[in-house]
Amino acid sequence: MKFFLDSADLDDVRQAAALGSLDGVTTNPTLVARTGRPHRQVLDEICRVVSGPVSAEVLATDTAAMLDEARELASLAPNIVVKIPLTEPGLRAVRTLTDEGIQTNVTLCFSPVQALLAAKAGATYVSPFVGRLDDVGHDGMGVVEEILTVYRAYDLDTQVLVASVRTPSHVQQAMAMGADAITMPLPVLRKLLRHPLTDEGLARFVADAAKIPREGGA
Repeated sequence: MKFFLDSADLDDVRQAAALGSLDGVTTNPTLVARTGRPHRQVLDEICRVVSGPVSAEVLATDTAAMLDEARELASLAPNIVVKIPLTEPGLRAVRTLTDEGIQTNVTLCFSPVQALLAAKAGATYVSPFVGRLDDVGHDGMGVVEEILTVYRAYDLDTQVLVASVRTPSHVQQAMAMGADAITMPLPVLRKLLRHPLTDEGLARFVADAAKIPREGGA
């Protein structure tokens, strides 16, 4: 399963990349706005650090404007994946962009039927938002499982990119289900490293190492 970082913060991207497990980055207008910097500048810098897919979202809401913006974003770097909202104008744009060879990530997906429509439009990725579904009383990971079942049943090529991830449990469930990719903020990625037995074992090794006589000692 591919690990993507959900961030537009260049320091976060560098830290995640240094771990050696980063496959790509996803951004959105909210994340970019937090940086206080121009959209294109942020994307350019991220693409210099990450060679894998970097999702960049269009800001337009009508098909023609989405297409213009998507083509401009795709021209910034060969690894740009254009994020398109799961709306009627959005799916029209996805169909055209796919025909033009531009990769897309259909975002704001909340149901298996929506995911099927995205795949039929030719999306490279679809991003079900598990955390937001959980927030309104739905089973976010259950929706992911249903999407995977539908995609496998019809042998669809669109990759399932689990998004709006809040906890390591979301990551573990996505792995067990066989999701293609997952995107998470840096704090969640760091939590994946932690286990109390790891901490306990390391503390014991350090304590025992201190008892080893030094070379040349009495």
